[in-house]
Amino acid sequence: MRKLRIGIIDLVTKAPTRALYARLMNANMASIMPQVIAVWCEEEGHEVTFICYTGFEDLAKMLPENPDLVFIGAFSQAAQLSYAMSNFFRSRGAVTVLGGPHARCYPQDAQKYFDYVLGFTDKSVIRELLRDCSPQRPYGLHLAAERQPATLPGVQERWKFIEPTLRKAPTIKIVPMLGSLGCPYTCSFCIDSVVPYQPLDFEVMKADLRFLLQKFPRPRVAWHDPNFGVRFDDYMDAIEEAAPPGSIDFIAESSLSLLAEPHLKRLKRNGFKAILPGIESWYDLGNKSKTGKMTGMDKVQQVADHVNMILRYIPYIQTNFVLGLDVDEGPEPFELTKRFVDLAPGAFPGYSLLSAFGQAAPLNLEYQRADRVIPFPFHFLNNNQAMNVKPKNYSWPDFYDRVIDLTRYTFSWRAIYRRYRAMEETIPKWMNVVRAVSSEGFGRIAYFTNLRRLLDTDRQLRSYFERESTELPQFYIDRVRKDLGPMWQWLPEGALHHDPNAYLHSQKAAAATPVSLVAAGSMPPEARPGGNGALQTPAPARPIVT
Repeated sequence: MRKLRIGIIDLVTKAPTRALYARLMNANMASIMPQVIAVWCEEEGHEVTFICYTGFEDLAKMLPENPDLVFIGAFSQAAQLSYAMSNFFRSRGAVTVLGGPHARCYPQDAQKYFDYVLGFTDKSVIRELLRDCSPQRPYGLHLAAERQPATLPGVQERWKFIEPTLRKAPTIKIVPMLGSLGCPYTCSFCIDSVVPYQPLDFEVMKADLRFLLQKFPRPRVAWHDPNFGVRFDDYMDAIEEAAPPGSIDFIAESSLSLLAEPHLKRLKRNGFKAILPGIESWYDLGNKSKTGKMTGMDKVQQVADHVNMILRYIPYIQTNFVLGLDVDEGPEPFELTKRFVDLAPGAFPGYSLLSAFGQAAPLNLEYQRADRVIPFPFHFLNNNQAMNVKPKNYSWPDFYDRVIDLTRYTFSWRAIYRRYRAMEETIPKWMNVVRAVSSEGFGRIAYFTNLRRLLDTDRQLRSYFERESTELPQFYIDRVRKDLGPMWQWLPEGALHHDPNAYLHSQKAAAATPVSLVAAGSMPPEARPGGNGALQTPAPARPIVT
């Protein structure tokens, strides 16, 4: 196998930015799997150039020169940028590969713009891809392992790719680590709800923590586990064996059900500084919030008491909510969230609009069967710039009126001040202020307010929201063009549009198609579902057995 020149690009963001919070934190949002793939490619003997795009670099100057193969890792919000970059590299003779959440959620669409699209990825998938590495045109090949990898390279093995990214962070520098894959909970809207929980090697974890203590006086580590601490005692035993108490600052996403007071005492003793529990809904998912069948104001009070107790041990907490769930109706869900903001003033509320990310979760099939999914360009699918599921119990104007009202309440100067006063440590105090006055608070208020105005004044936009028209409003085209800047010229024709029901079509096609040994992407376009290369129903993934 010849030695390849490989470029690996981790798209942390979708476009250039000057936001203050992005300046502080985007470099700390780097993904782990692009670094893992870089390690695996080097182990196979290839030359690797690794780039983490945070929104402040000049992409034209960052892109590797004359690569044979380019891997791009992207969330769906960066899909349009990734499509443009793939087109750019393919025009210069490179073969392109897409991985990450977008590849898992929308493989059928991504196959139109990449030679290879990756689902679950382990070393055998990468090894097979590197052995062939031939262009797949006009429709890419979908490769996937049967399950998540059993082992991954740790921090020490990834360090040469972590370190240059951390240099971009001006003050706070956070190292990404992973202790487990999958999740034991079954939240119907979550991409990890159907992935079995799997802990990774605790010996690797301990070695990595010891390594970091040699690199920093006091390292900061963010656990990328979907739900940290499911095997709580095993995790904490490993941390305590590797690092003296309080020598490392940790950030983790967990559920309230795992954050009982004895656990919190142990977390505090071991340097946990920030925790991100999911509350999601006041009417559902009580198993995650440890509220059982309790709903409404009773749940608000119990969760607020729990969050206030957490703040006695953990300096920073972000509570995550999903707005627009089908169980929500009328003003009550929003008013209850306001009461929570009052009762737990130290918590930073993270609001996400209900979004159906392709085939991320089985629930999305229900939305597609009901024709409720709106094909907003992927560029806006970041949980706040577009809600691509038509609300079940609200009109669009009513829904956005309530979202705006809640957001203004949450990020009023009064609420910002109360949040500041409720925190004890300096960094958490000012982090909340920066987030509130930057794109997450004031920025979203401005965006939602403008969108609400357009729902009344722009007939084309309103028709698109109501599923009366499939013509993409100029509002969205103009924003993508502005955001992509010089990369706009490389956006392939048709790349702003996708089939919002591709997941449903793929399920119907799979049920109607006999089992075949022909790999996806290997048949001629005219023989594939849809004919002539048109994407009507997708070909299945080609499994790579580990």
